[in-house]
Amino acid sequence: MDKLVYVDGVWHEGNPPVMGPVSQSAWMGTSVFDGARAFRGTAPDLDLHCQRLIESAYVMGLKPMLTAKEVEDIAWEGIGRFAPEQELYIRPMFYAEDGFVVLDPDSARFTLTLLDRPLKQPTGFSAALSRWRRPAPDMAPTEAKAGCLYPNVARAIRDANAAGFDTAILLDPNGNVAEFATANLFIVKDGVAQTPVLNRTFLNGVTRRRVMQLLRDDGAQVVERSIAFDEVLNADEVFSTGNLDKVLPATRIDGRDFQPGPVAKRARALYFEWAKGQMRK
Repeated sequence: MDKLVYVDGVWHEGNPPVMGPVSQSAWMGTSVFDGARAFRGTAPDLDLHCQRLIESAYVMGLKPMLTAKEVEDIAWEGIGRFAPEQELYIRPMFYAEDGFVVLDPDSARFTLTLLDRPLKQPTGFSAALSRWRRPAPDMAPTEAKAGCLYPNVARAIRDANAAGFDTAILLDPNGNVAEFATANLFIVKDGVAQTPVLNRTFLNGVTRRRVMQLLRDDGAQVVERSIAFDEVLNADEVFSTGNLDKVLPATRIDGRDFQPGPVAKRARALYFEWAKGQMRK
């Protein structure tokens, strides 16, 4: 089995239809979702991902009919239907069924998808600076993990792919580095890990927060500040943190090659060591 979808209390294999052409979210793009991972008997920070889903729903104006704990329990039920060795991507989602332009908060519906998607190995990835930027918080619902934000991400990745890169780096409206297209960004200079300071143009990733804490607990210095793109090119290391593949080193940014460095390797080792201890009792 490679995918499983929960809709209205029933599990379906494949891709069951959940929206029609008059569904408000299909028309206006008002869905919110989150992503989590399950592997080796654990689903790291699943509770935090489910809580962020609820918060995103309220930002979008939806009234979720489930609590974060109820979403988490549904996810665990689905995880139990897969083989223990499968590495899963977990994607719960709320969307609006009714409303004309403005959604009806009480028409919220819920689905949860589990996909068999192996974690990437830390062999490195490439990224190019995008001409597209992350929107300001007064331009889009940037405090939610909202589906409507992702077409901008997609065109950045599409441009990067066309130029021979795996992904893109997006700037914020002020011209500072915001993040990779679908992951948070870290640089390392003289042994100090540095990441863009939160300014509400990008999400404070669950894995970002976890890795920062693990590095600090391990004695490393981690700094949040505004970062210019030139500083990325001049860094000793560059790496990403994100739910999909956790911690990965960048090995090419625009025209510069990098080697996976000791801080990125340590961050990845710390994360998976911590995750091993989070197995569900």
